[in-house]
Amino acid sequence: MMRTKKNLLKYNSYQKYLKIWIDILTPKQLLFSEPIIEKLGAKHELLCTSREYEEVSKLSKIRHFDLIFVGKHGGGNKKTKLDASIERINKLSKKIEKFKPDLVISFGSPEASRISFGLGIKHIMFCDSPHANAVMRLTLPLIQKLLIPYIIPKKEFSKYGISEKNIVQYKAIDAVVTMKRETNEKIASPFKNNNKKNILIRVEEEEAAYTSKSSKIIPIIQKIANDYKDENIIVLGRYTKQILNLQKAVGNKVKIIKMSFDGKYLLKNTDIFIGSGGTMTAESALMGVPTISYNAVPNIVEKFLVKKYLVKRETNPSKISNHIKKIFELNGNQSQKRAEKIVNQMEDPIEKLIQIIKN
Repeated sequence: MMRTKKNLLKYNSYQKYLKIWIDILTPKQLLFSEPIIEKLGAKHELLCTSREYEEVSKLSKIRHFDLIFVGKHGGGNKKTKLDASIERINKLSKKIEKFKPDLVISFGSPEASRISFGLGIKHIMFCDSPHANAVMRLTLPLIQKLLIPYIIPKKEFSKYGISEKNIVQYKAIDAVVTMKRETNEKIASPFKNNNKKNILIRVEEEEAAYTSKSSKIIPIIQKIANDYKDENIIVLGRYTKQILNLQKAVGNKVKIIKMSFDGKYLLKNTDIFIGSGGTMTAESALMGVPTISYNAVPNIVEKFLVKKYLVKRETNPSKISNHIKKIFELNGNQSQKRAEKIVNQMEDPIEKLIQIIKN
């Protein structure tokens, strides 16, 4: 039977057993996928794919996550992004034709969107990043259902070509899912085992299509390194080139490492976190870790966390340093109490997904 766009949403809704393809492109998507796979994998056959991208491949090993890698990350250049996407569509489409899924789940995958549309497969997408303009344009007109956090208005997504009736909101932000994962506590921490404060700094994404290429973080790191040289300072870099640039700028005043640890494990041992306003910033805030965002990627989730006093937004290096001093002087658990209250009010987004699949 030919599956048209009109009957895609009804297709297979009555079936107990489904073949489901999940495309996972970023570390955050991998972590968010874990409970989805746990809940759906018991009843359905799953195919989990990704692309060659160092941060994802490293995290998949840390999390013992079985992924099939098809294609590669396109880097920071528009032409290489285009070439990588075309190549990935060609390779993936052959694998997907062979697997014959009844359903696709993604988190904003242009390749999964194009393939699912071309092959007539129902596609459900999670997204909390309407600021990712290019990805929104390449995915939203082609999918059937979109699940989003309740704090983001539907119009932020519908302007890209999806009807508001096909957008489902859940009363949570995505970090409420990822922060609940178990971590391996037996591995060695990069922080020194002493009585000093642990300061963790996450460097911003530079190769995503939605980011600006100007770095706000270097003067912030330099200021923190000068003012808190007696504390344990760790900077989490993303790419080899980025880390080399950081080492040139700040020398050996701080410990600069690649993200070869589970972020939650690091945050559990952190006294204050300075992030770019993305996934790790949200996780840190919901875990009750005192958190500063230097707002490298302005977004609605970060604004929500600032409004709830779980995140302090600041870009001025001196003001950031002063705020760190205040946090260390207070030495209380106010952040944790506020975070617990907000987390307890949130629902499980995965249950919304299961309802949609059943219906």
